Order: sequence, then structure tokens, then C-alpha cells
Amino acid sequence: MTRSPDGIQPQIAPRKQGDFSKGYAAISGTVLIWSTPSLFMFYLNRFYDPYAQNFYRYSIACLVVLPFVFYPFERRAVPLRLVLACLLPALPNVVHQLTQVMALFYMGPGAYAIFMRSTVIMTAILALIFFPEERWILRQWRFQLGTLFGLLGATGVLWFQPGWAASHIPARGLVIAFTSALCWALYSVLVKRPSAKLGSVRSFGVIAFITSVLLLPLTFAFGEIATPLHVSSQVNLVLVISAITCISMAHVLYYVAIRELGVALSQTLQLLCPLAALGLSAWLFGERLTTLQLASAAVLLLGAFLAMGVKPQQTTESAENI
Repeated sequence: MTRSPDGIQPQIAPRKQGDFSKGYAAISGTVLIWSTPSLFMFYLNRFYDPYAQNFYRYSIACLVVLPFVFYPFERRAVPLRLVLACLLPALPNVVHQLTQVMALFYMGPGAYAIFMRSTVIMTAILALIFFPEERWILRQWRFQLGTLFGLLGATGVLWFQPGWAASHIPARGLVIAFTSALCWALYSVLVKRPSAKLGSVRSFGVIAFITSVLLLPLTFAFGEIATPLHVSSQVNLVLVISAITCISMAHVLYYVAIRELGVALSQTLQLLCPLAALGLSAWLFGERLTTLQLASAAVLLLGAFLAMGVKPQQTTESAENI
């Protein structure tokens, strides 16, 4: 601790205690909202192709958050070098958004939501590669055991899916699901530095804009850009609601929860998301997990819980279900 020029040691103000009621309200909203993305996408798959669905969802989310990116927080323009820095995490984000929708052609939304908890472990492993200062985690038994449990559980949730087919998920479906999870973990790590420079709201707005721009030519090439004109207003309303809640609103609530409750508790409570998603999927779509899938899900969630116990703060602060 440094002393002031007159030799008097400055007093340190006590750290403000978080507002737990506000924090728990925020995390409750986050858990509820982030239990639904796979359900929304599964429903929209009947009407939208993966490219058009993601383009319109991200474009709407971008428009919603755009006013908060520049006003009233800061009137200065975002530096070009920081915009380019946001391009790197936007690339795996595009792949993740497309493959997560495609994965729902091979499995139910509940099973997919459970499998995506494996990204907690994948993100930690990628952080060890990109950030040498975090490699001490490899020596922690909780991380080693959690990683093993997580990988076994994630494999079991997919492998024992009786499926929307009569047998196991095809190899193509497995590859798509793992690609989706891996790209989300990669995005979570790459977004760390731009978020630290721009702040969470501005970085999210810039990345949402870049993601929308990248999805536009893909939609023209492989999707149906005119889909909103050929579906009912009810379907389009569902798409708009999913974009505003699951992409925009959830992030705001999540940042409030982190500020009031801390990263560790906020992240741990996210493990409730797949359980809620499974219950909603069973109610809305009749999805049922087999006994072996339920056992694998329990192993996966246990592994994620163990790994999070030693995961560095920087890893868990990454933005989730953009």
C-alpha cells in the first residue's frame, strides 16, 4: 500500500455489499430466460431455415441494444481497432449460432440444453491454451475430475438419445453438436479482451452487429431471406420475442447478477437452466430422456460443478447464449 506525500496512510473505503435481493431477482430472470433458447429455436425450425432464423434473431437483438451502445453512456465513437478486435470472437459465434440450430434437427431441446453445459469445461480448457497465467488450474484435482465427468456425461447425453430417429444420433448430428459447443467455448474465451476494453454493453452491441453482417450473405446464399413474408405473424412474433429476451434482455440481467452476487454464484446457478429446459420441453414437445441419458446428464452437471469450483474468474465472466 502506498502512502500519500504527507506521510499519512490513506483509509480504504469498505467494499459495498451487493444487493442480494436484486441479484437473486436478476439471476432468476436469467435462468428462466436461458432455459428457453433451444425451445424457441426448435419451434422456429419448422418455419425458418438456420441461416434466416439466426440472421433475423441477431439483427433484431442488435437493433434493441444499439441505442445503449453509443448513448447515453459514451458519445465517443468505437475505435476501429476495437471493432476489428470484436471480429475475431464474432467468427466462432456465427458458426455456433448456425450449428446449434442444426443440432436441434438431431436431438430434443432439453438434451441439447444439458449437453451445452459441457461448454463450461471446454471454455476452461481453451482459456488454459490462450492465457498461460491460468495453467495452474491443470494441477487442481477438481478440474481434472470435473473435466473427465463432463466429457463422459456429454457423450452419454448424445449417444443414448433414442431420438427423433429410432436409434442413436447419426455421426453428423454428433459432429454438429460438438462443433456448436466448441465454437461457443472459443467465442467465450476470445470475447474476454474486447469486453475488457469496450465494456460488456458496447462489446455485445458491436459483436451482435458484426454477427448480423456476417450472417447476411450466408442467408442470401444458403437460406431464404424472404421467410418472414411467407410465415404467419404469430411465428414472426415468436422470433422477435426470442431475440429480445434470449439475446438482449438476458445479458443485461446476467451482468446485474454478476455485479450483485459475484461471478461464481451466478455461474453456478446457471446449471439450473438445462433442468428447466428439459421440463419445458417435456411439457411443450413431449421430449423424454432415457434412464441412461438422465444418468449421463447428472454426471455432466456434476463435472461442470466441480470444474467451476477452480475455474478462473475471467473464464466465467464470458457472455453466455448470445
